[in-house]
Amino acid sequence: MGEKMRILIIRLSSIGDVILTTPILKKLKEKNKNLKIDFIVLDKFKDAIEGNPNIDNLIIFKKDTDDGIKNIRHFSKILKENKYDYVFDLHSKIRSRLITFFLGEKTFRYIKRSLYKTILVKSGLIKYRADNTIVKNYFDAFKVLGIDYNGEDLEFNFSEKDEEKVESYKNYVVFAPGASKNTKKWTVEGFGKLAQLIKERYKTEIILIGSPKEKEECEEINKISGNICINLAGELSLKESGALLSKAKFLVTNDSGPFHIGRGVKTKSYVIFGPTDPNMFEYDELGVLIYGNEPCSPCSLHGDKKCPKDHFNCMKNISAEDIIKRIEKK
Repeated sequence: MGEKMRILIIRLSSIGDVILTTPILKKLKEKNKNLKIDFIVLDKFKDAIEGNPNIDNLIIFKKDTDDGIKNIRHFSKILKENKYDYVFDLHSKIRSRLITFFLGEKTFRYIKRSLYKTILVKSGLIKYRADNTIVKNYFDAFKVLGIDYNGEDLEFNFSEKDEEKVESYKNYVVFAPGASKNTKKWTVEGFGKLAQLIKERYKTEIILIGSPKEKEECEEINKISGNICINLAGELSLKESGALLSKAKFLVTNDSGPFHIGRGVKTKSYVIFGPTDPNMFEYDELGVLIYGNEPCSPCSLHGDKKCPKDHFNCMKNISAEDIIKRIEKK
């Protein structure tokens, strides 16, 4: 792999899945410094990967101008001029498949779970078990370039300006209580109680982060804690959140983007799993799993609006005391 070549990698969304491509980017550049890497991401998720030193050309797919068959055909026609040696589709859904179809180049794909397995899980007939971690599955698509999986060494990049915005929050504990689906969220009562325990044990401030939509939920956690938290939900950009996490004492988060951002900035991150399969990722001194392992879990591919059994034991049975014990284990 010493010759000059240009490749295209497609991973359009979302925050965590985009960040999970970074070990591959690093490994590719280590193997061939002359390799030119183009990377396509949706405009909404560009902050998850922008600034990565291993990407030579970040291509933004804009939903309002590039979406739809006609626009994707035009988008791909422009890409075709780059004459890629290899194309890698790590998204493997309709939009990315259309891009590669119109590109007309041989494409190596990230192999997702089989359709029959998805149907059986969604029908509640089987529990969902990941066949492999997401990063290992990503690496499989790159066998043609002779690179081997070497762990989840994630990377998240931010600027000095982002760092300046959060300079005063050094060595605080950060909670990220949001998630894409309700059942992936640990309870507000749990987070509120955990804030109290951490304040007692560590004599440190607790910061709550999240999207503007999660501000109210974070305020509820703050009230349960006795108003001891700093609610920054909706106040920080994704890059600023990464800068904040890089300075944090540690992070407590649900199975969501902040878990991967935390690991990407090399901050100890405790991740709480309930209805989804924790075997999608690997864990080490930076990524620490908290999982109740209920008999009915994991029951879902990506979480749901409500617990299919109406008891939500996978999250309710994890107590603040359980988590503080795990944190004190170091």
